[in-house]
Amino acid sequence: MGQVPTEQGGYQAPYLTGLALQHPNFYSHLNNGKLHEVNTIDIVPFEPGSFYVMDRGYLDFSRLYNLSQASAFFLIRAKSNLQCRRIYSHPVDRSTGLIYDQTIMLTGFYQKKDYPEKLRRVKYHDAETDLTFVFLTNNFELPAITIANLYRSRWQVELFFKWIKQHLRIKSFYGTSENAVKTQIWIAISVYVIVAILKKQLLLPYSLHYFTGSERLGFRKNPNLSAIYKNQLQSGKPYVV
Repeated sequence: MGQVPTEQGGYQAPYLTGLALQHPNFYSHLNNGKLHEVNTIDIVPFEPGSFYVMDRGYLDFSRLYNLSQASAFFLIRAKSNLQCRRIYSHPVDRSTGLIYDQTIMLTGFYQKKDYPEKLRRVKYHDAETDLTFVFLTNNFELPAITIANLYRSRWQVELFFKWIKQHLRIKSFYGTSENAVKTQIWIAISVYVIVAILKKQLLLPYSLHYFTGSERLGFRKNPNLSAIYKNQLQSGKPYVV
């Protein structure tokens, strides 16, 4: 779960993504940018058996309890002020980066009222980033390392939208109705997908940032992008417009 900000009118478009395919599959509710991200949980359609992987900005135990009651699973980073009592510690393989896998109950006055059932807490150290994370989930069946890897998969989705925000920035809208704004956001994502596919098919060594810049300028002059970039590779010179 996340949000795509835009530069005109403060629009925000909350989205869900499929971790397996690493692409957005649902835009929930276009808003004016003043809606706090945790409130978007209220408008997300929960699907039984689905996993919702979120960052700490979405941590609200009453909302997470509603999600759990809908037979869905959540995975979210814990905050440092979490008050809880350990009920049981499960064995972990520390060579994988796992530090502990615990069953807990919340003990904070409001926290335990909002979420009165057991939770699972997993602590994991990522060797690549040298960062340590503490996760909370209502899923007690998956191996602890799978829980950690699910959150790692979320980083790839974040990289996708970071690229969207940096290189396909929507500075103005041709229309400002909800349908018009959603359409233009989808167009931006479609451009990304087309560019990524073309870059892969042509085995281009250039970055997507360079590729989209030259495509944006060169397409109107020569719509045959394949010919443009194949000539580039053969000549060893970048395409200049």
